Amino acid sequence: MTPDQPAAPRSRTARPGTGRQVPRSGGAPRLREAVRGKGRAASPARPRSTAGASRPPRRPPRVNVLDALRGLQQRVRRAWDRPLTAYYLLLGGSLLILVLGLVMVYSASQIKALQSGLSPSYFFRKQLFAAALGGALMLLAVRMPIKLHRAFAYPLLAVSVFLMCLVQVPGMGIAVNGNQNWISFGGPFLLQPSEFGKLALVLWGADLLARKQDKRLLAQWKHLLVPLVPATGMLLGLIMLGGDMGTAIILTAILFGLLWLAGAPTRLFAGVLAFAGVIGLLLIKTSANRMSRLACIGATEPGANDQCWQAVHGIYALANGGWFGSGLGASMEKWGELPEPHTDFIFAITGEELGLAGTLSVLVLFAALGYAGIRVAGRTEDPFVRYAAGGVTTWITAQAVVNIGAVLGLLPIAGVPLPLFSYGGSALLPTMFAVGLLIAFARAEPGARAALAMRQPALRKKLARVRRKTMRRPVKRRPSGER
Repeated sequence: MTPDQPAAPRSRTARPGTGRQVPRSGGAPRLREAVRGKGRAASPARPRSTAGASRPPRRPPRVNVLDALRGLQQRVRRAWDRPLTAYYLLLGGSLLILVLGLVMVYSASQIKALQSGLSPSYFFRKQLFAAALGGALMLLAVRMPIKLHRAFAYPLLAVSVFLMCLVQVPGMGIAVNGNQNWISFGGPFLLQPSEFGKLALVLWGADLLARKQDKRLLAQWKHLLVPLVPATGMLLGLIMLGGDMGTAIILTAILFGLLWLAGAPTRLFAGVLAFAGVIGLLLIKTSANRMSRLACIGATEPGANDQCWQAVHGIYALANGGWFGSGLGASMEKWGELPEPHTDFIFAITGEELGLAGTLSVLVLFAALGYAGIRVAGRTEDPFVRYAAGGVTTWITAQAVVNIGAVLGLLPIAGVPLPLFSYGGSALLPTMFAVGLLIAFARAEPGARAALAMRQPALRKKLARVRRKTMRRPVKRRPSGER
């Protein structure tokens, strides 16, 4: 095209719906290409992914172990600080120990019952009946007010002393395994009053110390010791007349627990402890049976005249169990090798059949009970609750330590049952009442009472929903057209 020739006019077309004319040429596509080019120039070129190329795996974020442990510790601390923690530990731990004890009593006592010409479930049925009766006593202890517990202490102490005196009456007291601490009520029903003496000492001693603390008399030694120590000495004398050294040790532990909670001075506490130790050594020295039991600590052979037979076979039972045991009911030591497999040495049968895992579970449950009892005693402002909770906790933990220590060969065989676990209704009934006492104290805490009050309406709503669902009758659909 020459300069003389006019430029050809651009063809325009009308935009539909308007009167404006727009050019047909490729101006707009060129503009878009220019913008795209600028965009490509501005942004760096990205390599296109090929079909066969694989992307590198993403690394998981690094987890700081210390931060995770701190978070776990905080969550556990918040859970422990909840107001209902002690309540649930006491209720759940005691019920688990009781149920596991019933299972092990049934497993450990079958051979013993058959050897005596009885039904295999004889001892289990008696223990189940005692557990049902103990459950009623536990519920009664939970529902009783604290004032009624304090008033109940004195009649219980008087009845316990009276029954302990009846044990020494010829024709009424019965000797079992060399210890005359039982009363026969005819047939297979026996009662050991010294077990109820433990509960009586806890309640009476707690009420006595609480009244003296209210009058600010515990700072004086005579009010701290009298009449608590003479009354305990009277109970110990009645028990030692029957030769039951194990129960005497538990009562002595309860006495020291009460003195410790009352804030006894170190000199007084050490003096009473030294006096009790001297008396205990004299009682051991004057008895050949007790000396032989003391000599069996850590024994690995039965020894002369098989005096360490029970202690050694208890170790054999634990060794046969291994990590996870030989299986429930598959114990070999209960076939006449281990004496008292369902009472004093039921922990050994548990180790043989359930292994280390089973024994550690029992130890954890008792540790939970001990922690909950200490927590109840430490958080209350009522002196009676503090002394009673501390006395019950000392009783259960000391008896568990003495029993398990004897089975492990670390302590002499004292002949005390494992609380809530071993066979024996006389030991189970007062222990379950004492646990109910701890549960009542845990429920009485202000925070626990408020938490339980808040949960009751929600629980009622859930129960109402369940009732509505279960009470609805299913309606059968009729075919169309049928009336």
